[in-house]
Amino acid sequence: MNFIIQDPIATTTTRIGAAARAVSRLAAERAGQLDREGGFPAEDVVHCHEAGLLAAPLPEDLGGSHLDAPGMAPVLLDVLAQIGRGSLALGRLYEGHVNALSLILRYAAPPVRERLAADVRAGHLFGVWNTQPQEGGLALAGEGAGTRLTGVKSFASGAGSVTRPLVTARRPDGRQQMLVIDLEPGQRADLSSWCAQGMRASTSGILDFTGLPVDAGAHVGEADDYYREPHFSAGAWRFAAVQLGGIEAVFDALRAHLGATGRGGDPHQAARLGESAIAVETARLFVGHAAALANDPEAEPDRVIAYVNLTRLAVERAGLDVLERAQRSVGLAGFLQTHPLERLSRDLATYLRQPGPDRALTHAAAYVLADARPADGLWHEPALAPPPVHAS
Repeated sequence: MNFIIQDPIATTTTRIGAAARAVSRLAAERAGQLDREGGFPAEDVVHCHEAGLLAAPLPEDLGGSHLDAPGMAPVLLDVLAQIGRGSLALGRLYEGHVNALSLILRYAAPPVRERLAADVRAGHLFGVWNTQPQEGGLALAGEGAGTRLTGVKSFASGAGSVTRPLVTARRPDGRQQMLVIDLEPGQRADLSSWCAQGMRASTSGILDFTGLPVDAGAHVGEADDYYREPHFSAGAWRFAAVQLGGIEAVFDALRAHLGATGRGGDPHQAARLGESAIAVETARLFVGHAAALANDPEAEPDRVIAYVNLTRLAVERAGLDVLERAQRSVGLAGFLQTHPLERLSRDLATYLRQPGPDRALTHAAAYVLADARPADGLWHEPALAPPPVHAS
């Protein structure tokens, strides 16, 4: 009798991949209906929970699948891209959930980690809310049992639906403290300012925390842990992976249009499609190597940050190139609401607007300028060793 020994990692990878594809497919079907003010992919979040994707980043002893572990980076990349391909709004929310759990697993004390893991398993959606207005940002007031929050967070994706946001709040000494706050659905959120061109279903509004109590169990890590490098900057590879999925969705819409209209044989159309294929693969290669570097404990931190910053700009450029070529190829039809390209383009153009692109580029350029290694050694170990030096 022959026994088949299954590789547990391969089995987990297959299961997670199948779950992501199923979630992506249904999210794509619902995305058009949710492209409106107040639209939110509530059913898709429930689907993520039922498919095990909300808990997947947790380690096995906390009920997850180790999706956030360094060795699982290629799987996480594919999951994020797959969900982003189905719905960039859902991809943004899921990436925020994964980011929050990554911070909790890295910095939270064991009792806090275990309590929050139970909330994940119960289906709570987490997120990371750091952006705030210059005046009226989130702060801690009072001491001990009387500690309260005052202020707001802005551009909070999933406001009113994320029930376990990880936020940064200013302490009395001026440093920032990570907290996970328990919220009830539909409360304290103001979505009136979220009138964006795209990503409408991400409901990125304002949430007022004023008066909410804070106990020791809400604290994650020590002061300013949120900004510790390289994790603070290197984690950007995850939203780049979601953007990659959105770029691939636009590319697939272009291919489908050329196939349906029989215009793919036109040399100008073929050239635009070929250039788009180059851009898509460029983005995927950049994100793949960024994920590998960011999850390599032996990698030099400055090198990781510089490469991830370059990845941000490379993916943005790829997205803009594919958008331009798709819109030129499809023409006016691609700007009509009846065409699949119309919403996909708006969502991608909006999500490509990430903070500090110029700073990211110049930071990476400064690293490149200061590094003495030749071009083939900047980001990769050369395949060929240098020739031996012989004494004269």
